[in-house]
Amino acid sequence: MKALNDLKIFIETAKQHSLSAAARNMDITPAAASAALKRLESEVGALLFIRSTRNLRLTQQGEQFLNYCEQAVGLMTEACSTITEGQAEFRGVIKLSMPSDCGRNIFLGWIDEFMAQHPKLEVRVQLSDGLADMYTQPVDIALRYGEPSDSSLVALPIAGGNTRILCASPGYLAEYGTPLTSEELATHNCLCFALGDSLYNRWRFFQRGQEVTLVVKGNRYASDGEAVRRWALAGKGIAYKSLLDVKEDLVAGRLMGVDIGLEPEPAPLYLVCASRRVINPQIQALKEFLADKAKHYLAS
Repeated sequence: MKALNDLKIFIETAKQHSLSAAARNMDITPAAASAALKRLESEVGALLFIRSTRNLRLTQQGEQFLNYCEQAVGLMTEACSTITEGQAEFRGVIKLSMPSDCGRNIFLGWIDEFMAQHPKLEVRVQLSDGLADMYTQPVDIALRYGEPSDSSLVALPIAGGNTRILCASPGYLAEYGTPLTSEELATHNCLCFALGDSLYNRWRFFQRGQEVTLVVKGNRYASDGEAVRRWALAGKGIAYKSLLDVKEDLVAGRLMGVDIGLEPEPAPLYLVCASRRVINPQIQALKEFLADKAKHYLAS
């Protein structure tokens, strides 16, 4: 910043009472120092130094200006230092919306790990299976399954290979049997997600690249993905959940996968924001951290 540098040259010259000494201390030529002082006097509109053959002496206006300059340079130096430190050590607030199920059971723990690495960050989390309005709600970024329908939103992949999986508790399958076909699935109690007046009872699968939609029925609907998972764990029916949501339950044997001969629906997870300008260094670092954690989690 040329203006800031000119002020520093002015302060050093006043301190040394010599243009050549100031130039020497600041590792610049006397001509460059002289040009800086002339430029500053022109901008201020006042003579700052009385020049003699041996030294320089501040004018009355120069003495007044020096006090303000020292304060201004101090504040600017502190500001630049704070910004530089902030780039090396993340600060500020990240406002994040995430689905209730994987949010509570997976991502909160991963975010705790991230914050332990960056203790000066503050994170404000909104847990909801409803889609946060990125333009009107106090949310910077959101974790969402599937590409956003709003093409103006920016979507960065977190878990691109994630899919849905049919699953039920061992107790439920022992009591009601394991469906092996779509026709058999239709006879089972299916645990469905609901949002407002919309019932998500049309489950999408694929067969040889062609989409297959199954209309299922059941006696339990919830607007919270965690509730659907808990019903499945309690043996109340069959759920069609994101693999991220139930991976630990499957590994532990609390839930079992159900194969009806169809390929499951992809369920890629994205970090979504309203504009690329939102993606500052700390959000980019969080995105990379979560993507790495999700990759290893699904592969384990």
